[in-house]
Amino acid sequence: MRNSMLARTLLVGSLALFVQAAFAGNTSDSKDIVTASNTKVSYKSLDGILPEPVKAPNSSEYSFGAAPRESAEEGNRIYGPIAEYLSQVTGKKIVYKHSGAWTAYQATMRKGTYDLVFDDAHFNGWRVTKIQHNMLVKVRGVSSYVTVVKKDNVRTYDVKQLAGYAVCAPTPPHLGTLTLLEQFTNPARQPMIVDIDGWKNIYDSLLSGKCAAAMMPVAILEQLDKNAAQTRILYRAQAFPDSAFSAGPRLSSQDQAKIIQALLAPAAAGPTQALRQKYAHGAPFAPANNEEYASLAGFLRNQWGYDR
Repeated sequence: MRNSMLARTLLVGSLALFVQAAFAGNTSDSKDIVTASNTKVSYKSLDGILPEPVKAPNSSEYSFGAAPRESAEEGNRIYGPIAEYLSQVTGKKIVYKHSGAWTAYQATMRKGTYDLVFDDAHFNGWRVTKIQHNMLVKVRGVSSYVTVVKKDNVRTYDVKQLAGYAVCAPTPPHLGTLTLLEQFTNPARQPMIVDIDGWKNIYDSLLSGKCAAAMMPVAILEQLDKNAAQTRILYRAQAFPDSAFSAGPRLSSQDQAKIIQALLAPAAAGPTQALRQKYAHGAPFAPANNEEYASLAGFLRNQWGYDR
């Protein structure tokens, strides 16, 4: 009897130690992060929750991704011909992978799964500085964002006055929104970003009084309010290089050079037409370099997942 009770006691103690160790292991996955408002919060690691990115089945297949600003059907229409064209040029199988959602795209992109990517300047800068990507070619011109108020707003003349007020804009990490939030160093004194889908809807929401201000690209504002009859610019952010292609380390320097040459060549006009019509006003691409994009990674410093 004594031996039986002793064995039971040892078994219960071992189980207790096992459960304690398991929970201790889970607790070790907790991390402190800094949010966009510079406020530290604690969260459990999402590494086991987020789906694993789709990996190339063999070394001869290379993954091409883009920010999911289009549906899967539209994405394949725009990027599919580019993947086919670059496959012919390099002799490597380059496959366009539509991510489906921003969260999935960012998780996959940060893990370095994409070998070739087309997206905005700050994401390109992050890949250059963090996961050994090189810049290839870019959309000509610059990205320029402004924050505007209604023309009859006679009380707001400094962007800092927007602290605590609603601003219609895409949610971070949109580059334009991040440039606005950069003006507010106190996390307790920031605008409230109201996510509105589509620039026209953002503009209309400002005019209807849903927001005290709105952030949008200069080019879009000039289309919607050609004579500045309805709005007044409150803050103009610095201009940035436009969207661009970057390539990861699985593509050799020789292949990267071939891709640059191919995207700048006259033969690229057909395969890249849909992309250039949508993002470059039909203009051909221009060469890009790492230096002009690298510093823009700093805009992502307070965004979760970009601190690696």
